[in-house]
Amino acid sequence: MPFQIENKLVIGVASSALFDLAESHQVYLESGPEEYRKYQEAHHDEILGRGVAFPFIRRFLNINRCFPQAPVEVVLLSRNSPETGLRVMRSIAAYGLDITRAAFMTGKSPYAYLPAFNASLFLSAHEEDVRNAIGAGFSAGLVLPSTVADDETDIELRVAFDFDGVLADDESETVFKRDGLDEFHAHERTHVARPHSPGPLADMFQKLALMQRIEERRAKRDPDYRKILRIAIITARNAPAHERVVTTLKSWGVSANETFFLGGMNKSRVLSVFKPHIFFDDQLSHLRSEGGTIPMVHVPFGVANGGTRGA
Repeated sequence: MPFQIENKLVIGVASSALFDLAESHQVYLESGPEEYRKYQEAHHDEILGRGVAFPFIRRFLNINRCFPQAPVEVVLLSRNSPETGLRVMRSIAAYGLDITRAAFMTGKSPYAYLPAFNASLFLSAHEEDVRNAIGAGFSAGLVLPSTVADDETDIELRVAFDFDGVLADDESETVFKRDGLDEFHAHERTHVARPHSPGPLADMFQKLALMQRIEERRAKRDPDYRKILRIAIITARNAPAHERVVTTLKSWGVSANETFFLGGMNKSRVLSVFKPHIFFDDQLSHLRSEGGTIPMVHVPFGVANGGTRGA
């Protein structure tokens, strides 16, 4: 029996993150909502190009092919009306994406409905929607412009996370911003045995890590099994602050395939090797890649984004 939605890892995705809407959005900006409606209805049979989050979402949905319980789901959460969203749904069908649930808000932000769909993450290219979702206590990320590359022969899903302000809260980041590096290290030594509180993407990470453990057990039973999920943590921390990361992950009962403590080194050096299909970080200054070829997501949470912890 398939998982009920309450037991799934659910991602809500806006059409602006999933597809390239640059052309139709320009119509909206220049001519208003009525001309936008007419444009979309006139082009409803034209398939939209792939957006920044497309390679990630396609592979994320493929998890269900390897797990008989179908543990993941993607829900379309859109500012479109059902009429203007028809082109989006037809594009979803044309690409063979298993997305069947949708919410069309006819101009309003959809983030308030994230709990209704049990969504662990909301991805959008609309900055106001993302910031409002974070401000309301939901998990959300702003997809940044990048060159979309989607190698269909590559079945692996690679997801990379920053630690502070993404997987963990911004308690330690607050100390660093306020008091500097030396006080940050002193704070982490003092609290090395106390796990961090979860950050905005902790729930998503923990559910992915559970699937990762299931894959590892399957690979032990079947040497020919090819794992599809790879998770990395890429953080600016280094020793001795690395120990509290280990403490936190151990308290959650999870781990990553690869963990990097870079000590402020440019993260793009590791990202260019790991080649994630999506990378989540709370600081825009860290979201850089050569040629803009890695899908980046800004998580505007906490002190790094002008807020306070828990904001």
